[in-house]
Amino acid sequence: MISIRAAALTDIGRVRRNNEDRLLIDAQLGLFGVADGVGGLPGGAEAATLVLESVTGGIRAAGETPDLTAIVRAANDAVYQLGRTLSPDTGIGSTLTLGHIRGTDLQIAHVGDSRCYALRDDRLELLTSDHSVENEVRARRARGESVFFHEGNRNALTRCMGQPFTLDVDIIDRPLRPRDRYLFCTDGITRLVDEPELADMLGKNEEPEPLLREIIALAIRRGGPDNATGVLLYVDNLS
Repeated sequence: MISIRAAALTDIGRVRRNNEDRLLIDAQLGLFGVADGVGGLPGGAEAATLVLESVTGGIRAAGETPDLTAIVRAANDAVYQLGRTLSPDTGIGSTLTLGHIRGTDLQIAHVGDSRCYALRDDRLELLTSDHSVENEVRARRARGESVFFHEGNRNALTRCMGQPFTLDVDIIDRPLRPRDRYLFCTDGITRLVDEPELADMLGKNEEPEPLLREIIALAIRRGGPDNATGVLLYVDNLS
């Protein structure tokens, strides 16, 4: 039996009028994650809410053998259909970074630029890759292509929930170990708190909620230009 502790917190920040981040923590289903409504499009809060509701329902209905890719794609279709009603011209969108615990394994589904970090043996690892223009250009250059991007577009998303086609979903499988810590978070944290700072903070001997509150508070003190949301998971024991 797995023993975990978890916390989930969000802050609207100092600039935005609305909080379009959403979070998920369901220990019974083993679901933990975040969704961030895409800026610049209407209906961000509705998109993020529907993403997490759809995935939760899909996991619950699937029983012991969920196909996480299929479940996320179904959520993508649901967001796309809602977008046709709320915003026919532009659609709506959301990121999704979600972890599902099955037995002693963690399966992560990822679309967009929210992130999942793991701390193991005092070493921080970014498990996800941002689906951004900058990262796509880097990947294409590594394949020998000559491509460029405008600096102002470096953080623009190349993939999000709510697309009208079959969505590519990043799936990361990771065996859990005792004392692992996992942070699912939106870019309202990651653009303000760098990885060495996160490594130091996640290594502290604190309960999940006060530690997560400290991480979010740091982002807010640095200006809080965006909603800041995190879900922090501690793995205590496996048996």
